[in-house]
Amino acid sequence: MTSCFLLRLLLLAGLAVHEARADSVIYKCVDQNGRVEFTDINKPGCKVLDLPGYVASTPAPAPRAAPAVTMRQGAGRPAAASPNPAGFPRVDTATQKARDDDRRTILEDELRAEERKLADLKRDYNNGEPERQGNEKNYAKYQERVAQMRDNIGRSEKNVEALKREIANIK
Repeated sequence: MTSCFLLRLLLLAGLAVHEARADSVIYKCVDQNGRVEFTDINKPGCKVLDLPGYVASTPAPAPRAAPAVTMRQGAGRPAAASPNPAGFPRVDTATQKARDDDRRTILEDELRAEERKLADLKRDYNNGEPERQGNEKNYAKYQERVAQMRDNIGRSEKNVEALKREIANIK
């Protein structure tokens, strides 16, 4: 009974705090039969609850200031915002192209290795009927290994797809 009451109290208090307006107050009311009710309406015989961490008159947060807009000289339009801060290091085009080429080479090597791994996994899987090993006298062990092989194949296929997407995204 007590744990049910505490659970209701915590749930109601959490909801009240979450949904409370800045000027709301929570009241605990007990009727003639001893039933407890929590409400935001002040009824006869109700007491204001002092909930820890809950302030009934929390001020609303201040609105954020809009960013300053500078005007171009001689034009009536705002200047375009710079995508990078003034002191942000810049990379010249040739260096970036070399980095992109290196990245493409690394990803293509990884793709070839993952495709080889996938081909080996599929060969060993043998369309869901791999050879039984000597330690798999129990059929459940065999099924467990087959399921693990199927999971490995799925993971490897996802890796291949992800590498292809990543290569396609290189400029």
